[in-house]
Amino acid sequence: MASKTKLGLHLPTDPRWIDLTKISLEDILTDHAYCEQKAATACISLIQQYPDKIRMVRELAPIVTEEWGHFRQVLRLMEEKGCTLGRQRKDEYVNKMMHFIKKDGSRDGRLVERLLLCALIEARSAERFRLLSIGLEDQGMKSFYHDFMVSEAGHYRMFLDLAYHYGNEEKVKTRWQEILNYEAEVINGLEVRGDRMH
Repeated sequence: MASKTKLGLHLPTDPRWIDLTKISLEDILTDHAYCEQKAATACISLIQQYPDKIRMVRELAPIVTEEWGHFRQVLRLMEEKGCTLGRQRKDEYVNKMMHFIKKDGSRDGRLVERLLLCALIEARSAERFRLLSIGLEDQGMKSFYHDFMVSEAGHYRMFLDLAYHYGNEEKVKTRWQEILNYEAEVINGLEVRGDRMH
């Protein structure tokens, strides 16, 4: 297995990805915009389904605002670059990961699964934002993606901490490694495309 990233991911992104993103700026920005929108929606869904989880509600409420703000930031950048928002595409990466997430078991168990999935997506996003922050030529965009990287890394840590808070520590630790292993298989099996954030 390839060496882990600083975010704990078991397989780093293929180096070709950053070069492919440069081919169509509009496509990668469109995908990024929808990813931010879906992140806000995911947090809203968790709050709606688990309003009794006081710590989670308190920590996710500002993330909803932040993620929607990120969506607006991407739209503003697209406008500055003369790009337009395209259609939302099927997210093969997330769909494959969702198949691995357990949907049976206790209510708290299902919550932990969802929190771990959110942590994983944020970790992979942070890793890719880092690649954009060092691989793009445009200095403004490098700075733009550096800020996003820092934000997503913080979200990754928050979701993981919440999973440990609401689950059994040893079980969460084991399950997290299972999810990371599966995600590496998914990444390895997906086509490397520059119009996809994941």
